[in-house]
Amino acid sequence: MEVGQLRDGLLQLILLIISIGLHEFGHAWMADLRGDPLPRLQGRVTLNPFAHTDLIGTIILPAVMIFLSPGFGLIGWGKPVQISLPNPKTRRMDDIYITLAGPGMNLVLCFVFAVIGGLGDFDPRSQAVIIDFLQMGVFLNASLVVFNLIPIPPLDGSRIAVRLGLYSEETFLMLARWGFIILLVAVNLPFFRAFMSTAVGVVATPWFWLWSLLA
Repeated sequence: MEVGQLRDGLLQLILLIISIGLHEFGHAWMADLRGDPLPRLQGRVTLNPFAHTDLIGTIILPAVMIFLSPGFGLIGWGKPVQISLPNPKTRRMDDIYITLAGPGMNLVLCFVFAVIGGLGDFDPRSQAVIIDFLQMGVFLNASLVVFNLIPIPPLDGSRIAVRLGLYSEETFLMLARWGFIILLVAVNLPFFRAFMSTAVGVVATPWFWLWSLLA
């Protein structure tokens, strides 16, 4: 592996750890805001990404994908935030808000990377690494938004589908039994990859417009 490839790979891994960590923080922060004590009791209402890191899902599997290029897709994940939804009167909306807060935090990161890129006035010749890092940050977080909203357990989109009445609890539980395998197969199908590429482009494009506007 060349030095440039190693550098880009390390940047991707660092960005993934940060982005997944803040995604999970979004869930924990919103749960805390909605009066759920469990995430704070478990030390999850923190911006420290390593509090939300799963050794296998956040570090080992992504590192294998980035540095070894095994020829097939793998799935990464963070340490799930546990919630108790203690208020029966607001449980449905609490769950929706908490679930959406994860992808919402990734959109915030897209905004932050775009603003820094636009206002930073970075020299493409001497500061190309910084520009690459920021662009990669926008694309990675756009990818996390799209992927997490897919309505297959254990992704966030499946919780939204249940709370909106698109799935029954029985359907959700049935899908949950096979969700990981379904997703593992899906990420290796050409049409799914094409869909992801298109959807990520749609989510990322406004942030690059913002970048250009600020520049």
